Amino acid sequence: MNDRTLTRAELQLMQILWDKGEAFVNDILDALPEPKPAYSTVSTIVRILVSKGFVSYRSYGKSHRYYPLISRQEYTSQFMMGVRDVLFGGSNVSMLSFFAQRERLSGRERRELIGMLEDME
Repeated sequence: MNDRTLTRAELQLMQILWDKGEAFVNDILDALPEPKPAYSTVSTIVRILVSKGFVSYRSYGKSHRYYPLISRQEYTSQFMMGVRDVLFGGSNVSMLSFFAQRERLSGRERRELIGMLEDME
């Protein structure tokens, strides 16, 4: 894993920031499911996200309101290209065929996929 990959906990907090746009640590904590982690845990993870360059903040006295520096779509694209490069030798065809075979696409899903590929030409 590198600094451009999110851990599960980091991704969970990023999902909240992507949904909210910006939030204080208490806002993030409120949005987490039970059992909620400690405030200090959330604060530490947010600081890690800042150090990794995924999040920045605006200061309001001693408080900070955090916001994402990368969009959900940008992160998803980078992550999936990494998966493609590492696990499928950079081959889009290998990656798509893996999911198509593994997930046993329905006829409707196959037609949708074929339609999307044809529209890209």
